[in-house]
Amino acid sequence: MKQIDNMAQNNTSFNTTSPLGDRGAVGVIIALIVIGSWLTSTVLLMQWEVNFANPLLYLFILVQMHLYTGLFITAHDAMHGTVSSNKTLNNGIGYVVTFLYAAFLYPKLYTKHHKHHSHVHSDDDPDYHQGSFIAWYIRFIRNYLSIWQVVFMAVTFNVLKIWIPQPNLILFWVVPSLLSTLQLFYFGTYQPHKGEHDNPYHSRSQSKNHVFAFLSCYFFGYHTEHHASPATPWWLLWKTK
Repeated sequence: MKQIDNMAQNNTSFNTTSPLGDRGAVGVIIALIVIGSWLTSTVLLMQWEVNFANPLLYLFILVQMHLYTGLFITAHDAMHGTVSSNKTLNNGIGYVVTFLYAAFLYPKLYTKHHKHHSHVHSDDDPDYHQGSFIAWYIRFIRNYLSIWQVVFMAVTFNVLKIWIPQPNLILFWVVPSLLSTLQLFYFGTYQPHKGEHDNPYHSRSQSKNHVFAFLSCYFFGYHTEHHASPATPWWLLWKTK
């Protein structure tokens, strides 16, 4: 965590001073709600009887996808120091949620994300690509996913299926996490940063509909606002629109 603290001191996008004021422990409570919701849903769905004729199956997959996205958005807030003003607690939550999401290493994500903020829409931006949607998405995934993560997740899957039915693991653990990468990429990277822009953040913002903005990607479609105010956590981002 000392490595993260040192990087934060030299990074302008790691700024806990929000124009919306001090938030106390609310950020931690919100983070725990997201983690608790994902954990509760995952445990319950691992025991649910899979029936492809039941429309609830597809609803539950979408709910799981959204909760996985919530884990990553919580990690994103931690990268900006907005989960807690206590750096140890803030970064600790960041480590936990990135691991739960897909065994990501928090320091690696931290470095790449702040490089995105510092070099947005340039060759040095790890999130930017001038190719098609598919080419950009593949580059996006390859840029963040390591072979060791794939191996770890594969081993974990094969261990868990000793106790958990394989269809449940695939439908409520594997599929939602993969779908959430598309959700994060499309609404949080591709749509905001594709093409050219007339602002210093090289991004656009989706039209104001707070319900859709939350359901689509925890308000990160309001992307210009996020770049303009990185110290604003996701759950207050709608107020900056």
